[in-house]
This record gives sequence, structure tokens and C-alpha cells, in this order.
Amino acid sequence: MNHYETVFILNPVLSDTQVKETVKKFEDYLVSKGAEMIWKEDWGLKKLAYPIQKKKTGFYHLFEFKCPGEEISAYELEFRRDDSIMRYLTVKLDKHAAAWAEKRKERVKPSKAKK
Repeated sequence: MNHYETVFILNPVLSDTQVKETVKKFEDYLVSKGAEMIWKEDWGLKKLAYPIQKKKTGFYHLFEFKCPGEEISAYELEFRRDDSIMRYLTVKLDKHAAAWAEKRKERVKPSKAKK
């Protein structure tokens, strides 16, 4: 099982319900393929650095998970098939990146508790 991180951007014209359903769909897909979800984060609606599909904003989400390497190509194919996904990036984490992700999670947890 390799350690991965995926960031994806959803179309800003989607409703909150549609965004949640799409995120749930990709999470369920990973779990059905034997992946272990470690962390997921909703970064919310953010301004894009450049327009994508004539849109200037998008809903950002992050998944951190462990899964077999052969499942990643099928997982990314699901992103390409879904019209609500504007961009995605999956990165395999080495031990240093995984340690950095743990530190980032510790920083995020206290701020989430304040809300």
C-alpha cells in the first residue's frame, strides 16, 4: 500500500449538496477499491490563479489515503469522466512528505476546533 495525496477542484456553479455528493462519490470509490482514508480536508471556495473553463473560482478538496498503486490510474480516470471536476493532482508521498503532512494536520486540527 502506497501513501498518496490528491487535491481536486470542483466547478463553482455546483450547489453545496452537489459538492458533498461528488466528494462522497470519490471517497466511496477509493474505499471500495481497498484504500484506507487517512485524512480529508475541505478548503472551500478559492480564487484560481488563472481561469479554467472560464471560471475564476473553484471548490478545493484534499484526500490523503493509502491504496495499492495499480488503483491510481482507474481513480484518475474517474476524475476525467466527471464533468464537475475542473482539475486534479495525485501525488505519491515519500516518508518526508508524509511527515510534513502529519505536521500540517496538527496545525489544522486546532483551528478547526475553534470554529
